[in-house]
Amino acid sequence: MLSSLPDGLGIAGTSPEMLALFVGFGLVVGVLFGFFGMGGSFLVTPALLMLDYPAPVAVGSGMAFVFGTAVIATLKHHDLGQVDYKLGVIMITGTTIGIEVGRASVYYLESLGLAGGVISVAYVVLLGGVGAMVTRDALRGDGGGDIDHEAADKDLSEYEIPEVAKTIQRTVRIPPMVTLRGDVRVSAWVITTVAFATGLLSGFLGVGGGFIRMPAMIYAIGVPVPVAVGTDLFEIVFSGGLGSYLYGQGGGVNLGIVAPLLFGSALGARVGSAATAVVDADGIKVYFGGMLLIGSVAVGIGEVGSFLGNSTLELLGLVLVIGAAVVVAFAILYTTVASLRKTRRQATAAVD
Repeated sequence: MLSSLPDGLGIAGTSPEMLALFVGFGLVVGVLFGFFGMGGSFLVTPALLMLDYPAPVAVGSGMAFVFGTAVIATLKHHDLGQVDYKLGVIMITGTTIGIEVGRASVYYLESLGLAGGVISVAYVVLLGGVGAMVTRDALRGDGGGDIDHEAADKDLSEYEIPEVAKTIQRTVRIPPMVTLRGDVRVSAWVITTVAFATGLLSGFLGVGGGFIRMPAMIYAIGVPVPVAVGTDLFEIVFSGGLGSYLYGQGGGVNLGIVAPLLFGSALGARVGSAATAVVDADGIKVYFGGMLLIGSVAVGIGEVGSFLGNSTLELLGLVLVIGAAVVVAFAILYTTVASLRKTRRQATAAVD
């Protein structure tokens, strides 16, 4: 059993079959990571637990993988001009405070014996709610996100700002005002409030928070979708780096897991990041919303299985999440290739 392996086991102790599995899994998660700006811990950690790795190794190795993949993906988004460092620094400050408050809330609920149930319900409701909102918005899109992909330096101002973000920008004009990429001008207090709220949820739910921050930056602050993805990844570099360092100090990072995962994700993250410059904004939202909706159902099934002591339902929930990740990753690649072919045909027709 893999659980009998030493926590700090290196690459030499990992079988060829497991190496191939980790490389393939890293490729899939890397595509999703680069495309959505979401941490892969919600996929990697449960998968490692299913493979019988001890919980500290599963969490620590997942965190180290998230850090490495975030660095790779952030560099690609930087090349594409899709990282707003000013926004990222403000968000990191507010998020850090929010995470600490969220953790304190968990300990308080734990003292009342309510933490497990409340967190599970909140997780399912939040995943489903955000997923439904994002998917509905994308399906009702009027094409505002469909832009000219032939432009070498895409004009971020062409992305349509959601109405709720426009309302916030018009209503809250408290100084200091900050100008962000895409000609978005918003109060720094709005950014700090959004960062604190997303950090609070992240600390409360015990997740990286990418699936919370990315839509929050779009719908509450009003930044273009690609910038929201790139800036979220920039934030994850810091949170993932700190987490992997702390777990590594306790021997919770297994290089036999992290190295092959990163080898696969090195390609996947760059492909996923590049795809955000090809797939229109509504397309990104549809995939993102679908992932969250499936995740909500999967977590719900897993929690029901845990409550009933039914290992089959718990396994079904995990398989559903991983299977959906594979399907969405391939859908992203297919859409990207199709979009590039369409652009090439249009360019050829224009020349003719």
